[in-house]
Amino acid sequence: MSAEDGWEPQTRLGRKVADGEIDSMEDALNSGLPLKEPEIADQLVPDLEDEVLDINMVQRMTDSGRRVKFRCVVVVGNRNGLIGYAEGRDDQVGGAIQKAIDIGKLNLVKVPLGSGSWEDRPGGTNSLVRNTEGKAGSVTVELRPAPRGLGLAAAETPRKVLELAGVQDAWTRSDGNTRTTVNFAKATFNALEKTAQTRVPEHAMEQQEVVE
Repeated sequence: MSAEDGWEPQTRLGRKVADGEIDSMEDALNSGLPLKEPEIADQLVPDLEDEVLDINMVQRMTDSGRRVKFRCVVVVGNRNGLIGYAEGRDDQVGGAIQKAIDIGKLNLVKVPLGSGSWEDRPGGTNSLVRNTEGKAGSVTVELRPAPRGLGLAAAETPRKVLELAGVQDAWTRSDGNTRTTVNFAKATFNALEKTAQTRVPEHAMEQQEVVE
């Protein structure tokens, strides 16, 4: 996507992407520049997928009467370490979905994939690198690395989030009101986001290989 396709970058990061100075989402996220244009994700991650997890009708009383809006919960990811979560609201279902997708593209994080389970061989990218936990509302989600072939031991909502992130094998445990999809999905995303914020020292991976 470029200016010829109708996108006129409005931010410094957008201009760097359009000019080819930044050509990967990982570089964009590590640039320190804010990600404010969803077109950046369109440009750098053409294989990005989206999944609608929940659509709810929200009613609110105003001075002019009762207003009805739709709230949509969406995750976006490329099944290879990139994942984003968002909620969108609009008078129409389609508008709420599109808003959520665009916001999700702005919330992308890079999840380090690995083989953090003691039962697994080092060097893989099928699972997570370490245990992590996320919380949203009353819901707490714990994610633990699992050996290759186990699959995702998870309920439907966290499974969809993990699949779009590219996690193939993981143990999960959850507490709280998990019937609330929005909190269940957000808690799972928050857990993955924690792993994205943690850098694994290279010497730690070397020690793991020596132990094996």
